[in-house]
Amino acid sequence: MATNTPTTSIDFLDNVKFDKEGLVAAIAQDAETNKVLMLAYMNRESLEITLRDKKACYWSRSRKELWLKGATSGNYQEVKEILLDCDGDAIVLKIKQTGGACHTGYESCFYRRVDANNQLEICDQIVYDAESAYAKK
Repeated sequence: MATNTPTTSIDFLDNVKFDKEGLVAAIAQDAETNKVLMLAYMNRESLEITLRDKKACYWSRSRKELWLKGATSGNYQEVKEILLDCDGDAIVLKIKQTGGACHTGYESCFYRRVDANNQLEICDQIVYDAESAYAKK
């Protein structure tokens, strides 16, 4: 029979296994609904910023820079809880999402599902105007 025995305190950052590029996969999940909103990557610095500020900060693999989610769009992610998987190589951020998580305007980046005919269908809703949110200012 499994018990919820507390473990001794161990340092979270020392238990994260970053890959050879220094990154770890991070899944953003709505803290209330458990809906998976997006997948991104974090390096140690972005993870430290996230821990300190309680707002999700990622590493942009394409731009090679830190990326505070919401800095451009206003769609911030307030971090409520952080989970580390058993291998230490994946993180779940339980978050409160402002606006949508997807840069296309959808609530979730996982807005398409495979139907019975193996075709993609839209299964989510657009919650903000992405074109105006990311327009050059």
